[in-house]
Amino acid sequence: MCGITGWISFERDLGSAAAVLDAMTETMSCRGPDDRGTWVQGPAALGHRRLAIIDLPGGRQPMTADTPYGTVALVYSGETYNFEELRRELIGRGHRFSTSSDTEVVLRGYLEWGDEVAERLNGMYAFAVWDGRRDTLVLIRDRMGIKPFYYRPTPDGVLFGSEPKAILANPLAPARVTLDGLRELFTMVKTPGHAIWDGMAEVEPGTVVTVDREGVHRRVYWELETRPHTDDRDTTVATVRSLLDDIVRRQLVADVPRCTLLSGGLDSSAMTAIAARQLGRHGEKVRSFAVDFAGQTDRFVADELRGTPDTPFVHDVAHTAGTDHQDIVLDAQALADPAIREKVIRARDLPAGFGDMDASVLLLFRAIRDQSTVALSGESADEVFGGYLQFFDEEARRGGTFPWLVRYGRHFGDDGEVLSPGLLASLDLDAYIADGYRTAVSGVRRLDEESDFEYRMRRVCNLHLTRFVRILLDRKDRASMAVGLEVRVPFCDHRLVEYVYNTPWTLKSYDGREKTLLREATADVLPRSVYDRVKSPYPSTQDPEYGLALQDQAKDLLARTGHPVFDLVDRDRLHSAAHRDLSVHTPAQRRGLERALDLAQWLDLYRPEVVLA
Repeated sequence: MCGITGWISFERDLGSAAAVLDAMTETMSCRGPDDRGTWVQGPAALGHRRLAIIDLPGGRQPMTADTPYGTVALVYSGETYNFEELRRELIGRGHRFSTSSDTEVVLRGYLEWGDEVAERLNGMYAFAVWDGRRDTLVLIRDRMGIKPFYYRPTPDGVLFGSEPKAILANPLAPARVTLDGLRELFTMVKTPGHAIWDGMAEVEPGTVVTVDREGVHRRVYWELETRPHTDDRDTTVATVRSLLDDIVRRQLVADVPRCTLLSGGLDSSAMTAIAARQLGRHGEKVRSFAVDFAGQTDRFVADELRGTPDTPFVHDVAHTAGTDHQDIVLDAQALADPAIREKVIRARDLPAGFGDMDASVLLLFRAIRDQSTVALSGESADEVFGGYLQFFDEEARRGGTFPWLVRYGRHFGDDGEVLSPGLLASLDLDAYIADGYRTAVSGVRRLDEESDFEYRMRRVCNLHLTRFVRILLDRKDRASMAVGLEVRVPFCDHRLVEYVYNTPWTLKSYDGREKTLLREATADVLPRSVYDRVKSPYPSTQDPEYGLALQDQAKDLLARTGHPVFDLVDRDRLHSAAHRDLSVHTPAQRRGLERALDLAQWLDLYRPEVVLA
């Protein structure tokens, strides 16, 4: 796991641009605290920051291979879980290796198969290859979009990086955000390829982007495909379990300390229990970590989203699976700390708007990093197996919009609480969301004789797997890599995603409950309490001190009369939010405060040109 960046300029020799390349590379230092490297040859300049996971001494980058027709250079971020099989195949084809790293397998794989190496990889990755034989840059991103990857065309080439901050460090990339970028920022639709920063784009998941003297070219090498599912119930459950066993086994491979993120929900509990069983065969214990809030278990108040606190279920799993467990307990002061908000925004390059849930993730990962370098997460199981409440909400199923937006507005409010009316009118977010939805569902193929209900649920599942999950994957990657922690996501293995996506909804939820297939596939390793537990989202603090701290910070912001945030935020609305009674203290009541404070800190940190016309 690493941070990568680079600059291709077909009209100049970049040998004199070392200072700029160094600046771009150093923005990735949190992603790669263990080592750094740069490589420049003619029109190509590559930078790399390394988090060493496999073959600690041998995986240095940029990694190069000299050929009779030119040098091929690679910068790579991520993990290839089938690298050992690919290595054996490449040796059989005559390749010789000087390291044990998966990076060299990817480089040799490119030399053998070109950009079609992407189809052979199982893992999470974003990498760039400068092919000096053809003066061509090749950018490749994993199928699900687990690892972030951005690029920005220039008049004579391209800039790229794991995160926008690497690109913005180059003078050719001004920090500018237009209305279209704000539309994406203030909606939860995750338009493919959209990077929010003007002129910048994402390398889309499952895509190869090639840049040569003729321009930028795209090739999609993987996407969700509609296929008939012919397995019966027992076979489907058994196949899911077989896949999970293989996936967890592969993702436990590391030369550094590993752990699991344990929430006490079905997803993380199943993953942790499988990992514990596999490592137990070799006399090892799984280390597990959970986030908790000071006093929350004792003072917990159930609501429609969260019916139970996590901690009792976490401890049940830790006891049953025999993990070496630790709770990371956070208080309201830490969650509201402006310094933590700054770290979150620097990690995301954006005022993300998840409030205390963003802060707690970062604080959790920072505490884990003191003891482990790799963590397995249950992220994306809800999208794969159908775990969210909106999968069972008829209004969300039939709403003609992104299903999560129907429920999200009910529980978390919207940005209209503090944004200025004039800005909202210019943004016309309803039209933006409607256009995005029509585009998103237009490509979902229907099986012959698929019922209206099954096709409707296929679209709901597709939207979660191609849009919503990417929001959460980006959040988790940025927060973890901001502290140098590699988080792996077993439920994003493309084999599992493809298989379960094409399982009919009536089979996914044959007992009427969420994630039935996952529950039954892992029933033998789960404590009964978790087997019977109803879905509970990632926890949020219920401590009223958190909201009061936000109000105090908002009052300080209101005193800064000339702050550019008030081009976006309505002063009167923020004043009301800063002075209302927060005795009930719901996430919706805090939403406007969190959004305004995030925007203000983002403007202070990045000083972007915000174009509102």
